[in-house]
Amino acid sequence: MVAEVIINSTVKNLNKTFDYNVPAELAGTIKLGDRVLLPFGNAKTLEEGFVVGLKDTSEYKVKDIAGIQEGFKISKENIELARWMAKRYFCNISDAIKMMLPPGTSTKVIENRVKEKSLNFVYLKKEIDEIELAIETKVIKSDKHIRVLRFLEQNDGVLTTDLEMFCDVSRAIIHTLEKNGYIEIVEKQVERNPFLHKVVKKDSNLVFTQEQQNAYKKIADTIEKRKFEEFLIYGVTGSGKTEIYLQLIQKVISQNQSAIMLVPEISLTPQMLDRFIARFGQEQIAVLHSKLSVGERYDQWQRIKKNEAKIIIGARSAIFAPVENLGLIIIDEEHDDSYKSEMTPRYHAREVARKMATDKQIPLVLGSATPDMTTFYRAKQNEIKLLTLTKRANNSNLPEVEIIDLREELASGNKTMLSRRLYDEISKNLENKHQTILFLNRRGFSTFVMCRDCGYTVKCKNCNITLTYHMKENKLKCHYCGYEQPNVTVCPECGSDKIKYFGTGTQKLEAQIQKIFPNASMIRMDVDTVSKKNSHEEILNKFRDENIDILIGTQMVVKGHHFPNVTLVGVIAADGSLNIDDYRASERTFQILTQVAGRAGRENLPGKVIIQTYNPDHFSIECASKQNYNEFYKIEENLRKQLKYPPFCDIIVIGISGEKEEKVKNISEFLGTKLNAKIKEFNADLMLYSPRPAPIDKIKNKYRWRIILKGDFDDIANEVIKEVLEEAYTKGSKTRIVVDVNPSSMM
Repeated sequence: MVAEVIINSTVKNLNKTFDYNVPAELAGTIKLGDRVLLPFGNAKTLEEGFVVGLKDTSEYKVKDIAGIQEGFKISKENIELARWMAKRYFCNISDAIKMMLPPGTSTKVIENRVKEKSLNFVYLKKEIDEIELAIETKVIKSDKHIRVLRFLEQNDGVLTTDLEMFCDVSRAIIHTLEKNGYIEIVEKQVERNPFLHKVVKKDSNLVFTQEQQNAYKKIADTIEKRKFEEFLIYGVTGSGKTEIYLQLIQKVISQNQSAIMLVPEISLTPQMLDRFIARFGQEQIAVLHSKLSVGERYDQWQRIKKNEAKIIIGARSAIFAPVENLGLIIIDEEHDDSYKSEMTPRYHAREVARKMATDKQIPLVLGSATPDMTTFYRAKQNEIKLLTLTKRANNSNLPEVEIIDLREELASGNKTMLSRRLYDEISKNLENKHQTILFLNRRGFSTFVMCRDCGYTVKCKNCNITLTYHMKENKLKCHYCGYEQPNVTVCPECGSDKIKYFGTGTQKLEAQIQKIFPNASMIRMDVDTVSKKNSHEEILNKFRDENIDILIGTQMVVKGHHFPNVTLVGVIAADGSLNIDDYRASERTFQILTQVAGRAGRENLPGKVIIQTYNPDHFSIECASKQNYNEFYKIEENLRKQLKYPPFCDIIVIGISGEKEEKVKNISEFLGTKLNAKIKEFNADLMLYSPRPAPIDKIKNKYRWRIILKGDFDDIANEVIKEVLEEAYTKGSKTRIVVDVNPSSMM
């Protein structure tokens, strides 16, 4: 028997199958999907690979497989999905397979893989009467020994660490009792439970509005028929999309099937989890996201694999969870950029989910108040069933939105970060004991530091980008590579001490708010404050439970959160996302503003939103102020049609990076020339743009160029790019080439 094996390697010319002989001792056990060890080339150590095919003979002279790794089996379905991903996203098949392995087990070093967590428990080995007799007859004299035994009489099966703490004894005391046969220490596997701190009150189904009922019924009918159908629940903020998700999942579980529920941000996971635990209890739920420890993720993965959890909630990579009998996939806030991976494989969770749902013949449900342009276009073309929710579920009104022109504020002498109108509304909210959210999508204190005498700006030594000042640590930091240095007080170019801090970030906003409203309680939520485990949940809970007056944050505070006492949302600078070199700038601005506005007035209290901007007439800001997605879509659709941007074509960005600038340039120009020739040869419907340096042309000491292609990404386009890449990979071993299909960022 011969096995077709994919080598676990990122080397591009190894992205193919290799034949290996299956030795007699493995012939009866080896199966499709096994993870195997094998000799490869002249390497002295064994490589690992994945069995993707089995056949009787090979036309080549082949080596023997050395062994099988237990517990690492890839299903036939996942092998096919990995092949599809490799073709779609120009990655190695092994890169895609790694996404489907248990957390912590995708490295080649077998010894370092994550193990089940085991702890030592102490039990009495002798009967209590026998122990009491030994104490009475002074066979056991030590007070410490007696203390341990008495404790175990009341609490048999205690962790060794707890026994040491409660009885105030050393490990040696416990081992002496074990040696003398009075106790035994048993190693037991325990599950690392990320829900341990969760205490959630049980709830039941809410009564649907008519719109919710209509949406639910159409999807539920498809679940009954067990067929593929893609739905978009397009509902205003607060329209009750989550309640529809909950009842759909309840239906799936009643049919003994499982469901995957994707959410975009880790900061959304706690509130979503609370809703699901309240409805279904902890036992049926597993959660997967990057803020869990590797061990916790591994245990959750194992629970899913054993079919102990029917509901899987998580971020992007949870789509690869090993779910048995999957019946439904839901993607909440489907427009969010975080569903697109920026690392190899550069997949989009929405596309992978669609492929899986099609293959398994199950429904795929997308939900958003601000759908992705391409998703909404497909709905308009009847490729997706559109289900609309026009009203908030609790009959509360959408917030009143007011746009403030910052040019007028500046002309009237107001140089603070708060317009007079926003200042008045915050003051009013503080008097009424209502809560306020202030949104600024830039962290740090100042966005760049400049010498006023010579114009020198402090840049990262690794990236062609200015450093951001962080006041708390008094450091300058790069938000791209993580480099940091002490703050500059004297210009290194001219020696001047006239250093000026420009731009604003969340730290600076926090400092100003504290100065303007010294008696207000406040909390900040950005990347700098949520670095510790569970910190995002702690911040959100503190804001809600302690009725903190003001929450200051980046886009983490924008989506999905429900705070009944928030009646005011202030957008400090709406222009930040407009002024970027990206065709999606207007769409992102509209989405962010609409989503953050949706945090206000979600219960009985009326909500108010104040948007501060230097571009009050921009259509994305005007449409967001009216919460009018349809109007925004019509304008943006016309613009994209004229300029030929998605959804009217695909955009493919080929990124070239390396430490030698000249080498990067040469490879880029070689790629451009070869692509031009192949496009003509294949008569491909692709528009090729000349190779150019990327907008940020240096990150992490690597120079960056890019080539942009526009057109339909069909089989012909795929073949054109694939053939050119295969030739280019041989030209520069130290130059990295990455293909990104419809990237989330053009930077």
